[in-house]
Amino acid sequence: INPESAKAFLLKKLSKNSPASVGHNVFAIKYFFREILHQKLDIPNPKRNKTLPEILTIEEIKEMLDKTSNVKHKLIIKLLYGTGLRVSEIVNLKKGNLNFKEDLIKINLAKGKKDRFVKIPSSIKEELKNYSSLNEDEILFASNRGGKLTKKTIAKIVQNAAKKTRIKKRVYPHLLRHSFATHLLEQGTDLRIIQKLLGHSSIKTTQIYTQISQASIKNIKSPLDNL
Repeated sequence: INPESAKAFLLKKLSKNSPASVGHNVFAIKYFFREILHQKLDIPNPKRNKTLPEILTIEEIKEMLDKTSNVKHKLIIKLLYGTGLRVSEIVNLKKGNLNFKEDLIKINLAKGKKDRFVKIPSSIKEELKNYSSLNEDEILFASNRGGKLTKKTIAKIVQNAAKKTRIKKRVYPHLLRHSFATHLLEQGTDLRIIQKLLGHSSIKTTQIYTQISQASIKNIKSPLDNL
C-alpha cells in the first residue's frame, strides 16, 4: 500500500461511482494512512455533481391538487407549495401557530433554531380555518391513530398525487418547496424576502433558485428574431 496505489484505487472507484460515495473511501483511506501508516496522503475530496432539481410547473401543481380528493391531503399539498414549509415543519404545525387575524403562520424554532413567519395564502385561509376547527387536537394535521403524521406519510401523499397526474418527474415534498421559491423569484420577489420565508441562514443557499429559474432565459430575445 502506497500513495500511488491508493490514488489508482480511488480513480477506478470514481469512474464507476458517484463523487459522494467515493468521498467516504477517500476519508477512510486518509484515516488509514494517517493513523496506521503515519503518512500524509495528499488527495483532494472529489467534487460532488451539482444537479439542479427539476421544478414542477404551476399547471402540474394544479393538476396534482385537482386529482387529490382527500381534504387533509389536499391542504397539506397546498401548504407545502403555498408557503414553502419543510416537511418537518408541516408535521409539527400546531393550531396555535395559525394567526388568522394577521394571516400569518409562526414556525417555532425552525432549522437554524430561529422562529420565523410565513404568510397564509389568501386562497386557502377559509379552508384552513374551517379545517382547524374540525376537532380539538393541538396538532393541525393529526394522524388518524393519534399524534403526528410521519414524514414518510406526507411523502406518500405527495407521491400519490403526482402518480395520479402521471408526472414523469421525481416528485417529493421538498420539490414543492423548491417550486414555491422558484415561482416567487420568477414573479419578481426579492431574493432576501425568499431567504426569510424559507428560513435560510445564508443568502448563498437561496441563490440556488437563480440557477433553477429559467424565466431569465425564456425572456431573452435571440438576435435571430431581429432578422
